[in-house]
Amino acid sequence: MMISFSKHSLAALALAGSALALAVSVPACAAPAAPVAAPAFPVDGTLPHTAIPSHYAIGIVPDPKAMTFAGTFAIDIDVPQATDAITLNAAMLKIGEAKLVATGGKATALKVTFDDKQETASFAAGKTIAAGHYRLEGTYTGHIDTQASGLFALDYTGNDGKPTRALFTQFEPSYARQFAPMFDEPSYKATFDLSVVVPEAQLAVSNMPVASEAPAGKGLKKVTFRTTPKMASYLLFFGAGDFERMSKMTSAGVEVGIVSPKGSGEQARFALNELAGLVPYYNDYFGQNYPLPKLDNIAGPGQSQFFSAMENWGAVFTFQRDLLEDPKTTSPQSRQFIEVAQAHEIAHQWFGDLVTMAWWDDLWLNEGFASWMETKATDHFHPDWFALIGRVGGREAAMGLDAFRTTHPIIQKVRTVDEANQAFDAITYQKGEAVLAMLEAYAGETTWRDGIRAYMAAHKFGNSHTTDLWNAVEAAGAKGLSTIADDFTKQPGIPLVRVAAAQCAGGKTTLSLVQDEFTRDRVGEPSTRRWHVPLLVAVGGGAPTRSIMADGKTTLTIEGCGPVVINAGQLGYYRSLYTPTQLKDLAGALPRLAPIDQRGLVADQLELAQAGYQPMAGALALLAAVPGKGNPEVANEAIRRFSGLYDRFGDNAGAGKAALAARAIALWKPRLDALGFDPKAGEALPDADLRSTLVAVLGKLGEPGVVAEARRRFAALDTDPAALDGPLKQDWLGIVSRNATPAEWDKLERLAEAATSTVDRSDLFVRLGAVKDPALANKALALALTDKPGKTTSAAIITAVAREHSEQAFDFFLAHRDAVLDLVDASGRTTYVERLASTANTQAMVDKLTAYEKTIEPGAQKPVERALARIRNRLATDPRITSETTAWLAGQ
Repeated sequence: MMISFSKHSLAALALAGSALALAVSVPACAAPAAPVAAPAFPVDGTLPHTAIPSHYAIGIVPDPKAMTFAGTFAIDIDVPQATDAITLNAAMLKIGEAKLVATGGKATALKVTFDDKQETASFAAGKTIAAGHYRLEGTYTGHIDTQASGLFALDYTGNDGKPTRALFTQFEPSYARQFAPMFDEPSYKATFDLSVVVPEAQLAVSNMPVASEAPAGKGLKKVTFRTTPKMASYLLFFGAGDFERMSKMTSAGVEVGIVSPKGSGEQARFALNELAGLVPYYNDYFGQNYPLPKLDNIAGPGQSQFFSAMENWGAVFTFQRDLLEDPKTTSPQSRQFIEVAQAHEIAHQWFGDLVTMAWWDDLWLNEGFASWMETKATDHFHPDWFALIGRVGGREAAMGLDAFRTTHPIIQKVRTVDEANQAFDAITYQKGEAVLAMLEAYAGETTWRDGIRAYMAAHKFGNSHTTDLWNAVEAAGAKGLSTIADDFTKQPGIPLVRVAAAQCAGGKTTLSLVQDEFTRDRVGEPSTRRWHVPLLVAVGGGAPTRSIMADGKTTLTIEGCGPVVINAGQLGYYRSLYTPTQLKDLAGALPRLAPIDQRGLVADQLELAQAGYQPMAGALALLAAVPGKGNPEVANEAIRRFSGLYDRFGDNAGAGKAALAARAIALWKPRLDALGFDPKAGEALPDADLRSTLVAVLGKLGEPGVVAEARRRFAALDTDPAALDGPLKQDWLGIVSRNATPAEWDKLERLAEAATSTVDRSDLFVRLGAVKDPALANKALALALTDKPGKTTSAAIITAVAREHSEQAFDFFLAHRDAVLDLVDASGRTTYVERLASTANTQAMVDKLTAYEKTIEPGAQKPVERALARIRNRLATDPRITSETTAWLAGQ
């Protein structure tokens, strides 16, 4: 991974020395009594086994204008065995004086040496350091970033209309070491005291409530926070700025708050009310009460190419666009995401914070479980949002990665920071969620929850491995679960369940099923992978029959005759390949099936057809059979599938592409007509979201009425600045920007410059990149390298260009490589090129990516390999897909 911060700029920072000591006095670390037995080193991680921390006292004095900070640290450590030096993590820090204080107060000066590649600092005393208790103390300076990594600054226009700068931290997976010297690995849990010096008028926030405030001179104050529970270093948080806090007390006795830029007002209300319900709900589900006295969610302006929110214990950080509800700009999908994102991050307060994976190999324990829990919680509080149907989309996202040879198991080996960053993907999140949903269905809800509660009780304030979870659920009564779980978490890939034969006789259906592997780039190649697959098979709309497919084949006899659904309820992580007759029967029966099966079958069969396992015609008939007046979540999926097929035709404006657009418009324009262009009072969120999707997709397909309405509303901005305000603002702007003339592009730029809302301003600038005209795309790319859009918006402009002009955006990246990477947070740099290549479909792009891959460091190639696999697959399959689609359309 290429880190763009220059070391010489850090070396130029002056040590604060005695001035720092006066500004931030480090809370005393009491020397503990002699231990009965030496503590054991964590078995996971990469740090050399030299010391174990129990408590940190960190003091910080930021200089936001200079973008630097000075700090002091005091770490209570145990040295279990004699060592020549104490080694911990430090990155992009300059450490001044350091000393080791033994029990009784004797201090020894230390010499510090750095290993920049390993991101470690070693403290040597010039003699052997004996086993015992010590306090490691020192001073240091560091760098404030412009992207979300370590301690970083976000600039925005304040409530008074003036530029303002706020500070935040982002430490996952391994960036706490940029904030202070730390044992920055998840198994080295400790308690933390944090003190900061900030302007008197600012609000400072951390994991715990404020313990004290005191004047620090020159309009500054020193804020000291209460001691945290024992936790991993990546969960520490600090934020300061011109903030306001809206709070309330939950029924669980925990105060929750939304911290946001001053003037946010009622925009925080929806998030606060949702947050207040989540704490008691999770207390009950996990069987462990939330252990901190408060829980804040802090809204930060800007955005990231890597994440939306972070689960810092007691102080969740979320980008403002995903936390605050602005009636002028918040779409239905964004409103839903406010709940979903919070449900995810608050689940982490237990699964990840209270109990933490021992090492990043088991990152999925955090992210997969929080993803699964976000769906469960959203369905609990908003059953009318159809969250369980939406889970199918997550399964498909995971399979989109898992079908290529470049995939990886859910549990994967991680040894470097770069590898940890790459682990945050759809396999970890969405495949993790899908497998957990399947395992819960196998175990039963009560047994599953009992196992989770036992797991929480056994490992709270500690660390765990995946096997600990399986053992707890099996002990609760889910016998055999570990075997299934191991198959799906320790090996990659997707099971394919084929119907080899089907026969109905005497009112019973007999099915012969065989197991294979579904792939996108190895179709026809034999696979040796086998899974214990929990099957839920339904016939003729009857209750599902449960079975485990263990040996690659099975025969089932089920009461009833009629259409067969191999994955009833869509709870299994596998694809289902039917006979042509069965698929035809399913198309006829689709309107009568459960909505979740409608959505899952359409997605499943289209993916099988596009991969080449069956002709496109049968899957397209299933897509066309989705009822136009049916479930809005299913309708949403159907119209998006038409959009994806439309993109497969590329820039070739042939008869097939036009026929596909006409077919989609004929099927779905009546639903938009029924919904209307404007929101209705009291309408359900899924209906509002469907309207948004229909406007966006039909506008993209060129439906004349929708395009004309977008242009009419855009023109009205000349006399009414609020003409576009509302939940469809981004959809109307998307249609206009995609088809923008030079004059319209200039108008969008003026609107972006004049916008007073931080989110609105960013969205408008990003729209400048989402254009079909390559000349205007070039203007957007040039704009991204200026200061005008803002430090965290520019990378998103380049990404927007890549959606229509992937090769053009990639060429720009190559020409300005270091400058562009400076615009991306450290966690996202390795995967950023994969984003730029997300829609590429030319051999020229394959050649360019192949050449680029040779220039990057070992361990960073995986995202490029994934991008290459997808492009090659498109080149191999798109001609067949578009040809078969055109033929099917001609026959309708």
